[in-house]
Amino acid sequence: MPDLESSAGAEGLDFVPIGERDHPKGSLPESLATLGKLKGLSALKFTIRAVAKTTEMMLREGPEAIRASQVSMLLVDQTEAAGGAIAERLEIPFITVCNALALNREPDVPPPFTSWRYRTEWWARVRNALGYRVSDRLTRPISEVVAGYRRNWRLAAHRSPDDSFSPIAQISQQPASFDFPRRQLPSCFHYVGPLRKASGRQVPFPWERLDGRPLIYASLGTLQNSRIEIFRCFAEACAPLDVQLVITHGGGLDAKEAASLPGDAIVVSYAPQLELLARARLTLTHAGLNTVLDSLTYGVPLVAIPITYEQPAIAERIRYSGVGEIIQFAGLTSGRLRETILSVLANDSSCVGSAQRVSQSIRKTCGVKVAANIILGTRQAGVGTTSHTSGAR
Repeated sequence: MPDLESSAGAEGLDFVPIGERDHPKGSLPESLATLGKLKGLSALKFTIRAVAKTTEMMLREGPEAIRASQVSMLLVDQTEAAGGAIAERLEIPFITVCNALALNREPDVPPPFTSWRYRTEWWARVRNALGYRVSDRLTRPISEVVAGYRRNWRLAAHRSPDDSFSPIAQISQQPASFDFPRRQLPSCFHYVGPLRKASGRQVPFPWERLDGRPLIYASLGTLQNSRIEIFRCFAEACAPLDVQLVITHGGGLDAKEAASLPGDAIVVSYAPQLELLARARLTLTHAGLNTVLDSLTYGVPLVAIPITYEQPAIAERIRYSGVGEIIQFAGLTSGRLRETILSVLANDSSCVGSAQRVSQSIRKTCGVKVAANIILGTRQAGVGTTSHTSGAR
């Protein structure tokens, strides 16, 4: 999409625009701004419509652009079923990259759009099965687009969304220690840990204002960052405590809104997240996966206020792994948040130790290096397609 050219160029990547008719320059920021104002089911439906439109664009224009660019292997986001279909159409291998929660289905694992806890009782399996049926119904506009192109291209029909994942390699940036127990992952599935790096650009920050008090880092990511009521709750909760709050809102607040937040929080549009997390004692978050994984990389426990999408499911993994606490958005108050912050920061809190254990597991996985070796290994071996077998690594 044309709006992504500058981001790709900043990473030293070649860029070939497609979909200029569907996504003219300037349309992506408008769409994201609209999305940031929605929550719950309305946000999910908006996303499904947008993804269906993008999927059709990729299937229509992607094959020729990829062929003309002489691409010989694809790295495909797990949430984009068009990628695998295009690879099959062009008869080139593809590898699945799980940028979000791993979507591989298992009877004991709840659907990723729910806040359901991990349970192994029979009724939980029935609940999960019904949840997946609802998911399939909601995402039918996307799957029907892909199915239509697969029929026209004389490709085998998919019986399950899992059929769209690579049979060669599936790379997840979750560490195994931050997932529910898995028993049915294919042998080509790899937990490699966060696929992240520090920003190449210098982000200004008033380091001189840090005064040595325990640092609490607060972020609502890139889509929920205009929710002034949540930022105000963060500030009110921390104001009476002997802590220093840093809020980064990603441009979601104007100067007047930022200045109106109570207490003495450091409020900035953008912050050097990794550098601040290296000093932080706690993260306040909407449970976006990137901020969660960045925090856990440095052993920082979390208080999560999930809002929409897969955030409730990520929050449940925070609870399950013991690395933090959850406050439901509907029940969020400054008083409740303050009590939860004090509980997580207490000397006898188990959250800190759990976060440090996950941090150690992340540092052992060496995510990007391992992922690159998997990709290069399959490429050098000339792997095409293989069958799915059990036994994840």
